[in-house]
Amino acid sequence: MTMTPPRQPALSVLTVPAFKDNYLWLVHDGTHAAVVDPGDAAPVRAALAAHDLRLTAILLTHHHADHIGGVPALLTEWNVPVFGPKHDGIDLVTDPLVQGDRITVPGIDMTLDVLDVPGHTLGHIAYVRRDDVRPDDHAPWLFCGDTLFGAGCGRLFEGTPAQMHASLTQLAALPDETLVYCAHEYTLSNLAFAQAVDGGNAALAARVDVDGASRAAGQPTIPSTIALEKATNPFLRTTTAPIVHSLVAAGRVAEGAAPLEVFTALREWKNTF
Repeated sequence: MTMTPPRQPALSVLTVPAFKDNYLWLVHDGTHAAVVDPGDAAPVRAALAAHDLRLTAILLTHHHADHIGGVPALLTEWNVPVFGPKHDGIDLVTDPLVQGDRITVPGIDMTLDVLDVPGHTLGHIAYVRRDDVRPDDHAPWLFCGDTLFGAGCGRLFEGTPAQMHASLTQLAALPDETLVYCAHEYTLSNLAFAQAVDGGNAALAARVDVDGASRAAGQPTIPSTIALEKATNPFLRTTTAPIVHSLVAAGRVAEGAAPLEVFTALREWKNTF
């Protein structure tokens, strides 16, 4: 008789708030866990203890302190691999990654594909879980650091508008149902800007109501989905007439501007909004 191997437990994602508006993500199977962008060790320790989990891996998207600051302290307690971008200058990375790499996260039944998404920093990467997603997990997952936000995108601290535009285009091509686990609770301020440039968007108006109610109840607005971002995030809507018209009316682009010009003008406008 052929024996069926035991089925691995489904994975869950815990939201771990940190600092003023960061989210650290703890992916676990009920026993083992991997943490994404642990800028602070204390809330990670607390979440692990509260859920009786053992840390088996650290995943980093980019080098900013609010994403890596907790790594040294965590490594004093758990001898685990540190996955991260090859080209973003993080000395503690043990497993450097680039576009096209695929990793199996130790301790948990999860496979991640790596995407290069420069713009916020030059070496920024994102992680996508898709090929091992099971029906009880519902949808692919995207851990995108500070590249794509709820209704917004990251500032261009190191990269160019062309790089960020290409990165966002790559993320927008993921399946619509993909859950977007970004690293900050910036959604309401991003939605205010989105309304200023895309005010006639019914999907955007509905999102303002839903996400406003979530924050009023003390709940996160993240994860969102790729479908929701494509419908409401102005930085993924640079070819739509209402946004182009808003920029033309504001004197920020000329009629017929290319999507990259529109994106560049949007990002510059948001910087001072």
